[in-house]
Formats: sequence, C-alpha cells, structure tokens
Amino acid sequence: MNDNIFVKSGENGYNIMLRYDFKDLSGALKEMGFENRRICIVSDDNVFPLYGDELKNELRDVSGDVFSIVFRAGEEHKNLDTVREIYKGLNGYKLDRKDLILALGGGVTGDMAGFAAATYLRGIAFVQLPTTLLACTDSSIGGKTGVDLDEYKNMVGAFYMPRLVYMNLKTLSSLSGREFASGMGEIIKHGLIKDSAYYEWVINNFSEINDREPEVLLSMIRRSLEIKRDVVESDPYETGERALLNFGHTTGHAIEKYTDFKLMHGECVALGIIAAGFISYKRGMLSTEEFYEIRDMFVPFGLPITLEDDAEPEKILSLTKSDKKMDNGRIRFILLKKVGKAYIDTTVTDDEILSGIRELIISDEDR
Repeated sequence: MNDNIFVKSGENGYNIMLRYDFKDLSGALKEMGFENRRICIVSDDNVFPLYGDELKNELRDVSGDVFSIVFRAGEEHKNLDTVREIYKGLNGYKLDRKDLILALGGGVTGDMAGFAAATYLRGIAFVQLPTTLLACTDSSIGGKTGVDLDEYKNMVGAFYMPRLVYMNLKTLSSLSGREFASGMGEIIKHGLIKDSAYYEWVINNFSEINDREPEVLLSMIRRSLEIKRDVVESDPYETGERALLNFGHTTGHAIEKYTDFKLMHGECVALGIIAAGFISYKRGMLSTEEFYEIRDMFVPFGLPITLEDDAEPEKILSLTKSDKKMDNGRIRFILLKKVGKAYIDTTVTDDEILSGIRELIISDEDR
C-alpha cells in the first residue's frame, strides 16, 4: 500500500511518500545526500514521546548524530519565542547548512520547524513528517511556514519548500476522535473547491472513513494531496489560484482567535465553510438543498456546525479584518459558484459576513 506523489517546485520539486512505518526514511535521506550529516528532530511534547524513539532508531542507518528539540504543544506556543528556542537548540547542536531538520508532528510543528529552517543560517534543509490527518492532507504540503503574532494568525512566515514529505499513516491511529475530525474539515474543503465527485465520495464513505479503514484512508488522503498539489504547483506563492485553498479560513481564523483556540483548526474551518457557503447560497449560487447538505454533512464527521448562542458576530467580524488575506483593504473572500468550483471575491460586504456568522449562532430554543 506504499505510494508516492511528486510535487513540482521551481526547477526541482519534492516527493510525498505515503507509508505505514518509518522504515523507508533512511534510504530516502541517503539518496538525498544526508548520510552522516547532523539531523535534528523538532517536535512537541505530545508527539515526541509517541514516535521519537522509533524515529531515532530508524535514523541510525543514515546518521550517528541525531538530536531532538521538543517544545510545549499547542497553538498558544506557535510564536517567535518558541522559534527562538529552536534557533538556540540548532546552534547548540552546531547544525550547518548541509545538515537537516525533521519536523515531526502536526501543523503547528511543521509551520514552526519549517520557518526555523527557512531562516536559520538563511536556509537549512528540512523534511516534513506529519502525524495528524490535517497536516498530512494540508499544512505539510506547499511550503507555507510561519508563526502567529499577537492576534494575527500566521502573520510572520516564509514560503520554504521541504525536501521531502514522509507520511507514516500509522500515526493516524493514535489520533483522538476530535483530532481526526479536525483533518476532515480540510478534506471536505478540497472537494468543495475543486472536485464535486470527490466531495460526494467522502460523504458516501463517511462510515469507512470514521472507522479509519486503511485502504479508504489512503484513497482519501491521496486525492486530497493531488488537489492541493495541483493548486500549489500552478501558484506556489499565492498570487492567484492558491487563495482558493483559503475557503472557510477567513471567518474560520477569526473564530479560532475569538474562541482563544479552544476550537481546533479544522473545526473552525468547518464553521468558516458554512458561513461562506451561506453567503454563496444567499447570492443564488447554491441551492437550498446544496447549502444545507454542506452544513449538515459535517455532523457525521464529528465537526461543529454552530457557535454558542452568546457568540458576538461583530467581534468575529472585526477579527476577520486582522486576517493577512487582504487585497488593498478588502477581504479576499472565497465563495462557491457551485459545489466543486470556488472563486475569489473581493466584494463581500460586512453585512454579508455578519449574516454568515449569524447563521452559525442558534439559540437553545432553536436547537
């Protein structure tokens, strides 16, 4: 059940290797020229205890100098203070430009380790080893790295491509139900923006997906990767079409910050998709049936479709204005022309955004 996908990037590119263990990693690193180089694993204190020793054992065949830097898990630690600690660790291990960083973990780890790699010594090679469904299908692909700055999510960062993305899909078995569901928010998004048939396939296979059947997961992850690869290859630095991948993210990021990150990223993306879908529906691009199917089909995957009834739409709207996806003072909003076809719109009004947010807020008597 091994599989490879190649992502073109400039004159070169990188492979995505889908495996069920870490056994092929050392061989891949040797082929890339990292034999006998220093290797530093960057991970968090949730993931490293699960896979750190196993990974180090597998890397003995490629290097005798394998180190680790472990930071505290959580979005609240995705900041420049943590990156500074990573820099200090890399310098303490005396890594040079020919050495390697391995990012072992979810999206927070990949974003921070990638940003550290992009900026340490003006650039050192790194490899993504995603361990969450969300990181496997979204954040580990495409070279976006960065950290949060105060209320601004991913405001400081760089486009910096990994040398390899290596997915040990067995790590998905250790995810909690909520963590697994968070990844489904991005997967459903891929179908909605680019492939209606894939969207329907995901819906029709929800039981097998939730049971984490290996062959079904492999098929699902591969198709999501193909969709994201095709988009990032056509627009690697997000000057145009790549913005479509932000469907659900403008309002989603605002909700993420509004709830002080008590909701997971994929949960907020699901809510953002519903809000954007509602605007698309009110503009006449989605039928009533299509909008309510989009909303209601998040439920079988364990994703939320409402906010608490005391949520404040105006505050969430204000937070959307701090999103980095602005175009000359206007929000670049992603809407659906139809299921499977998204587009960029800069004419969405504050009233429309508020209507989408209010659609998420249902009082107890309406539940």
